[in-house]
Amino acid sequence: MEKILVTGATGNVGRHVVTQLAEAGLDVRALVRDPERARLPERVEVVRGDLMAPETVEPALHGVDSVFLLWPGHPTGPAAGVVAAAARHARRIVYVSAYDPAEGATGDVTENAAPTLFHHEVERLIRHSGLSWTFLRVSGFAVNTLGWADQVRKGVVRWPFGDAARALIHERDIAAVAVHALTSAGHGGATYKISGPGLLTQAEQVRVIGEVVGREVRWEEQPAEEARAALLPVWGDAGFVDAALRGWASFVTRPEEVTDTVEKLLGRPALTFRQWAEEHADDFR
Repeated sequence: MEKILVTGATGNVGRHVVTQLAEAGLDVRALVRDPERARLPERVEVVRGDLMAPETVEPALHGVDSVFLLWPGHPTGPAAGVVAAAARHARRIVYVSAYDPAEGATGDVTENAAPTLFHHEVERLIRHSGLSWTFLRVSGFAVNTLGWADQVRKGVVRWPFGDAARALIHERDIAAVAVHALTSAGHGGATYKISGPGLLTQAEQVRVIGEVVGREVRWEEQPAEEARAALLPVWGDAGFVDAALRGWASFVTRPEEVTDTVEKLLGRPALTFRQWAEEHADDFR
């Protein structure tokens, strides 16, 4: 039986990938920073490693056939070492990437596309690695709205671009598509755009969350410059913050793309944002 290495195995997506693979009876090795705190299914092999330190990842790749990779963000420098190590041991990699409104028909990205630029840099490394690869270019993650939880509890979410329309995807759907690509044939060299099943503006997302938790929650438009000032000390990279704000602003006039890829690959509709909110209601209470 082939062995599958799951990186980021305790993260929002990785944990679902591990669970779904284990439930299917597959041989799973989970890469985590702290095995003692991992709390993963008993039959899963848990090993210590950190993507920011490629030398800690190589031992976890011994005997591995396939790799699930979701790069944690900046910096991308260590990605070269991780991808090279994967190519020395595995034959296949499934990478969770991203797409954005600046992406053209060929999949190229403009200089201003940015938080997706680091994803496309990792894609470039993988394309030239010799591995059989599958890229999942994913829309906005529904789970990122947990960042509003404290504001939801107070009844007002103050954030910029309330009219930005997103096709948010449930992390469980991302995992299910990744598992499908890891365990079935015909996905080598494929780039799949995956999204939730429909569009909701950010203000509508807040309304749905309020309905699910039984609390009236009001959207309050925040000036972009005020949001920038708040995000800079948290993210620490002005270019990244500015690119994110440009991306969110673009969704006001050019909504995020809705695809039916999840349904085509899995044979069922993608989970809705309301379904996601119902599953995470306690996180907002």
